[in-house]
Order: sequence, then C-alpha cells, then structure tokens
Amino acid sequence: MRHIGTHLLALATVLSLVAVGGDRVVRDAIVDTRFELLSRPASGDVVVVAIDSPSINRLGVWPWPRTVHADLLEKLDRAGAAGIAFDIDFSSPSKPTDDHAFEAALRAVGGSTILPSFKQMVRTDGNKLYVDRPLPQFGQWSWTASVNIEADVDGVLRRYRRGDVIDGVVLPSLATLLGGGKMAPGSFLIDFGISRGSVPTLSYHDVLDGGDALFSSLKDKKVIVGATAVELGDRIQVPNGQIIPGALLQALATESVLQGRTLQATAPAIGIAGAVAIAILMAALWRKRSGAWRAALLVAISFLAELGAVLLQANTPVVADTSLLHFTVLAYIVVAALDELDLRRRLQTAADRRFQQVAMALGDGLVFYDRRGMITFWNPGAEAIFTYRATDMVGTPFATILVDDPSRQAPRQAMRPALSELLERSGSKTLELEGRRSDGTVFPLDACISSWTDADGPQFAAILRDVSERKRRTERILYLARHDTLTGLPNRNALYEELKQAIRGAPSHKREIALLMLDLDRFKDVNDTLGHRYGDELLVQVAARLREIVGPEGFVARMSGDEFTIVLIGADLAEDAEQLSKRILTSFKTWPFLLAGESIRIETSIGMSIYPRDCDDQDELLANADLAMYKAKSSGHNKHAVFDPSLKLDLESRRLLLAELDRALVQGEFELFYQPQVRLADGLLIGAEALIRWRHPVRGIISPGVFMPTVNTNVIGEKVAAWVLTTACRQGGIWEERGQKLKIGVNLSPSQFKTGDLAASVMVALADSGLSPEHLELEVTENILLDDDDRTIETFQRLRNLGVGIAFDDFGTGYASLSYLKKFPLTRLKIDQSFVRALAPGTVDAGIVEYTIRLSRLMQLDVIAEGIETQATADLLHAMGCENGQGYLFGRPLSVPEFEHAFLAAAKCGRRKTGNGSLVPDAA
Repeated sequence: MRHIGTHLLALATVLSLVAVGGDRVVRDAIVDTRFELLSRPASGDVVVVAIDSPSINRLGVWPWPRTVHADLLEKLDRAGAAGIAFDIDFSSPSKPTDDHAFEAALRAVGGSTILPSFKQMVRTDGNKLYVDRPLPQFGQWSWTASVNIEADVDGVLRRYRRGDVIDGVVLPSLATLLGGGKMAPGSFLIDFGISRGSVPTLSYHDVLDGGDALFSSLKDKKVIVGATAVELGDRIQVPNGQIIPGALLQALATESVLQGRTLQATAPAIGIAGAVAIAILMAALWRKRSGAWRAALLVAISFLAELGAVLLQANTPVVADTSLLHFTVLAYIVVAALDELDLRRRLQTAADRRFQQVAMALGDGLVFYDRRGMITFWNPGAEAIFTYRATDMVGTPFATILVDDPSRQAPRQAMRPALSELLERSGSKTLELEGRRSDGTVFPLDACISSWTDADGPQFAAILRDVSERKRRTERILYLARHDTLTGLPNRNALYEELKQAIRGAPSHKREIALLMLDLDRFKDVNDTLGHRYGDELLVQVAARLREIVGPEGFVARMSGDEFTIVLIGADLAEDAEQLSKRILTSFKTWPFLLAGESIRIETSIGMSIYPRDCDDQDELLANADLAMYKAKSSGHNKHAVFDPSLKLDLESRRLLLAELDRALVQGEFELFYQPQVRLADGLLIGAEALIRWRHPVRGIISPGVFMPTVNTNVIGEKVAAWVLTTACRQGGIWEERGQKLKIGVNLSPSQFKTGDLAASVMVALADSGLSPEHLELEVTENILLDDDDRTIETFQRLRNLGVGIAFDDFGTGYASLSYLKKFPLTRLKIDQSFVRALAPGTVDAGIVEYTIRLSRLMQLDVIAEGIETQATADLLHAMGCENGQGYLFGRPLSVPEFEHAFLAAAKCGRRKTGNGSLVPDAA
C-alpha cells in the first residue's frame, strides 16, 4: 500500500486514454495490422462480374438498358452459376419493354437471383429516410437482400451487418443470403486478411461475349454483379488505407461467411481482466525489481499477449481485443519512468546527505577545486592532515598545500599532464606528491584525483592521504629484505644483487671481483656450551670485526648461520684478497672475543674465488667460493683456500661415490668385520666390535675411511646405520645361540638420533635377532653427545632401561668431555688409541690414561683401551687398572668366517696363541 499513488496514477492514465477513445483507435490499428500479417487467399467460389470502364465504353451508354442485365442473367444461368446477386438499384422503372425483358429473365432463372434493398437518408428533405426496393414485378421472381453498410467514425468500413429491418421486415444482408449464412442480429468483422487480389473478377462485357471456356469457370460459382468503375462512385474505404468498389466489399463479406471467418471481438471483460492482472503484478513487484526490469517484463507481457491474439485470430474467427492491456502496459511504463526519475531525485538527495556525512567523517583529506585550481570544499580530514582550517582554505589555490621546490619533487609539473588527461576523458589519476603543513613541515602524500563536469564547468576532487608512516614501514621492509636483523649486515639477497651488478659492469671497467666466504670453526660448541644468546652476541662481534678489517672498500654480508662473505672489486685482486684473508685469520687467532665476561677464541675457515678467472656468473662464483671454504675446513682450523678446478672434480667424485654407495647398499656389498676385545688379566675373549667394510666388485675390500665420511654426511647414512645395527645384532644372536656369549660393540651414527626412534629400532633388532640386551654395547662419540637436548638424553635412558650398554668412544680427544659423564647414563669409557699406541711410563699419555682409569672407577664405569699393539703396552695398562683391551696385539678386524675360525673355533682346544705367543681363551 506504500505505492498506491503510483498505481492510481496508472489507472487514471488508462481511463483518460479510454475516455478520449484511445482504446478504439489502438484496437482498430492492431486489428488492421493483424490483417496484414494473416493474409489468406479467397476460396474462388465467389466471382465478381465488374461493371468496369471498358464495359461502359463498349456499350456507350449509362445506365444500361435492362435488356443488357437480362442478357447477362440468361448467360450466367446457362453457365450454371449457383447464385447471382446484383448490387445494382432496380427500384425505379425504365422502358416497359426493357423491364419486361428483365422480368422474364428473372422468371426463367427460377428464383436464384438476389436483388438489393437499401435505406438512405435524404438531407434535402429534412433528413427523411427512404427505402429503395426492387420493382414489384422483379421482386416476385427474386430474393431481396439488404446492401446497407456503415463505416466507423474514422470513415473506415470494418463491420458488416448480418441483416437489416426495412419497413418492419427483417431482410438478410447480401453476403449472408448469398453465402448461406445464418440470420442473426448484429454484425461481424469482415476478414480483410482475405486477399482482395485473389477474388476472381470478370468484366461485364467479357461475360456477355464469353464462350464455353469462360462459362465453365462460372459453373457452381456465386456471382456478384456490381460497379467497379471509378466514375460510378461506388468506392469504400477499408482497413490499411485501401479503397475498394462496393461489389468487391460484398464479395469479401461473402468470402468471410463461406470460410467461416465472420470475425467477432472478445468481450470487454477479458481486456479489463488483463489490465487488472497487470496492475496486481506491478503492485507485487514495484519495489522488488528495478524500473528497467519491470519495463522489460511489461514489454514481454505485451508482446506475448499480442502473439497469442494473432495465433488465436489465425486459427479461429475470434479477434482478441488487447487494446486495454496495451494501454495498461503503456501507462505503467510511463508511470515507472516518472517514478524512476522521482526515485533518482530522492536517491540523489539522500546521496548528497550521505556524502556530506561520509566526507566530513572521512579520515583521508577530501578537497574539491575548480578548473582555476581554487579550493571549493575542504573536509575535516584535510584539516587534520595539513592543519589548515576549512574557512582559511576555501577560495585559495590548491597548489598552496603542495611543495613546489625544483630541488625536490615538482607537483605542479606532475599534475599538469594528469589534469589535461582528466579533462579529455573522465576517470581518476593517482599521483605521489609532497604536501606542506601549515607549520611548513613537508611530508609524502598520495593523491587520487578525479574529475567531472557540471553546470559550472570542469570540477576536480582530490583524496589526499598522509603516507609518512607507510613510507617508513616500506623502507623498513625493504631494509629487512636486504639486511640481516641480528648483525645489520647485508643478507644473501643483497649479496646476490651486489654480485650481479658488479659482474654486469666488470667487463666495461676491466675489473675483477673477489668473493671470500667465511665459516666459523666450532661455532656450534659456543652455542651448546654458552647458549644461543652468547652465540648471537659472538656473531654480532664477528660482523663488527669484519667490517673494521675490510673497511669501506669491501662489501661484507652474512649468508646464514655462521657464514659470512666479503666482496672486493678492483683490478688484479688475487694478491689483495689473499692478504685480506690472512689478516682476518690472524685477527681471529690473536684477538679473542669477549663473551659473558670471558675471552673466547674462535677461528674461521675462508674460501676464495675470483671472477672472471674462476667463473662466468654470480651463481658459479658463490659455488666456487663455497667449495674453497669447505676445502679450507677439511685442511684444519683457521685455514684459507683458493678455488681450484680440481675441487669440482672432488665434488664430482663424491657424487659418483654416493651413487655407488646407493647401489652397494641395494646389492648387499657392505659387510661387517669384527675385532676382538679381551680381558687383559687373562686374555679371555669377551666381545667384538663390529666394523663396516665395503666389498667392492672391482676394487675389493674398501676401508671405511674412504667412504664413511660421505655416508655420514648424506641421507644414505641413516640406511647404512640401520643395516649395521640389524646385521650386528643378527650375528651376535647367532653366536649367542651357539653358546658363545660375546658383547657386540656397534658404532652409532648422529643421524640415528635426529630421525626416527633409535630405542624402538634397537628393540626391534634385539627381538628379531634373539640377542640378549646385555650382549649389545652401543658406542657413541662426542659429536653425538654434543646434542645434549632432552630427546637425546631420553633416548639414552630408554636404551639403558632395555639393558643395553653404552660406551663413550674416543674418550679424551673431544671438547669438555668430562661434562658428558655426568649427563648421560654411560656404562663404559673407551680410551682413544692416540693415547695408547705410544704409551710408556712417565709420559703425558700415561698420565692422561691413568687419570681416565681412576675417573672411570670413581664413576663406576668399565674402561677399555683401544690401539694396543704390544704386550708391554697391554701389561702397563693392566698395571694401571685397565680391565679390557682391543688392538692388533689381539687381532685385526676379520670377516665372520675368519673371526670364527681364528677365535671361536679355539673352543675345541681351550686357548688360542696370539701373534706374540700369548694365549686367548675362548668365550665362556
């Protein structure tokens, strides 16, 4: 009900159009148009015999004597015409002989002739109505039919009466009588879709002169005789601007009767119902759909209704009156257009109010100015940014708030092309400018400028934003993208860009580029012993020292972790780069770093490569320096190395070796050798250490020193370590099942602690092999114990809970080894062979060994010495309190068959002689 006024306006529009007769005009126009669309041929059963100009000229007189008509009547009857109707006035007498001849002809035909009667108003006689009938002597031998017709108010004849009342007598119309139609009151619409040109028409004089061929075309036809000559004046206006003779009109009306095309219009109630339905539909959709959507729907309804009406009229004698429906559609389209204009006006008003609210609450500055550059609007956001009040700025030049310093950015010059482009076509342009506050402060400014044209000409709007903070954040992000946050040095990205630019310009300036790559030696020890906080502090001090040593001529960057790089650019750099490397090495070796109040010495390894001597691009330069650096690390601490092409060959050799190792593992080329471990007191065999060998199909037995460094630094190390553990436990289980209970020593790999679950793997190996946990001893080195995190300690504890022994291998050679004895649940110490091979009383080695043995006793740990090669050494160790030993004195590492033959087969004779004559009993 909110929009009832809209629908009342539509109703008023429809009623107004109906009141002025608009519905009739539209209805007639629509029906006339349908006749054009629905053209159909005449049946051919109705023939017009035309009193045309050639016939009048032939006879030379008008009116014709009635003997002519009698002659025509006789010929038509002889031709077999089914019916003959004259549209000629026979109400007045002519020559008696002529009338008598015509009467005789009518009598001869036998009553199949129709003669017209009609009423006419005589204006000169006081508008008196006269009725013209055929003469009585004619009427008694013929049928009388009404030929009166009545045009619509627009002068167009569309309807045809079915009959008429003349002097109280109901007479059928000519078409009704001739076409055999039923007498009924009222009229019908002639179907003017019947093609006028398809109605057969014969000239009067042709029929009079006709022969058998012409007469045969008239057989069984209904013939209408009437005037068609223009000079006789019987012309009638019909739909679509056509004027036709009265005889042809009678023929079309007769055809309508014969074809069942006496058209009748639908009742007005149907049109009213359609208009009401449209009104209801529009009321339901008025604000749910846009005006364009509703207009499209109305047009579609109008089109479909008219299409249905056309199809209905084409197939039935029904003319659907769609005028009122079209009026309603038109009214609603007009009302919708008016409503849309009103809605837009109201929306514009609301938008203006909202704009004021938004503009005044907008955090960004919003400034309007005209073509002259004078400010016309200034919102509070602009006031907050520039600290100018609106009252001070409206009417002042927009350029007042912009910097126009030639030494800085020139916003007026930047804006001119943008404003010119906006004047040519609407849109917006975004510019980076510099603004000036009321206190003179200059700041970066983003401006989005748009334009439009109103009654006052071109106008401009600028949305202004202070981007000072964003600029600072962007600069910070760019800095972080190129710098290391810890040391402040350029990072890997900045290094790569520096190398790329330097290499790009090197050829033209005939310069070289030297890249030094540094890696701190044993930096992990600092992190593990002092903590990462002091490790980070050390990296900061290293960065500061490198910057100091290199100076402004070089580029210092931090790659990652404890890796640093130095870039030098110049001519003949080899000597300068090498001298710089030596200065760095000397500084690190000589001058300690201060951490936690203590002096810490840290050394470094340096690799160096030079462009273009060693490479073609920055990637290759980095790779070469990295190879040289690892070469330096492998040479010992605090060393430097220069790239040599042979390093790449070594790298390729390692790659090939790794491929062979993968194949060897798959094909079962690895083999475990076992070295005996004995009790020094009596030489009893108590165990064996499992040591890996590679039985190469071409090179034979390969020592682990050749391939294990590669194994331990690659993924294959995990698989090899798992194979060693499984294989050693399986062999130990076999010996134990035979009654030879030996403690099997297995060396662990660091990778076994970093991936997977070592304790679970050991449980599976023991379960699968049948080896008792107490007969398995896992040997760990200091590089494993360095990872003294909770997970490593928990793993050791779970292994001990299984009953597996844990031996500290190579004890005494590492860094801060004593601290590990307290942290980890160890069961035995293995004195490294470097202290044993040259062991003699009174030496430093003897002191270290004796201290280690005493320490193990205090901590209730077993102890075994490695590398025993002489009996004297064995005796000295035994005297110091060492219980067990291992070395070439007792036996080298042997394959399983060799080991069993050399040691375990001795059970048959009780003891076995060693190389120097000592006896080694078999295992108990």
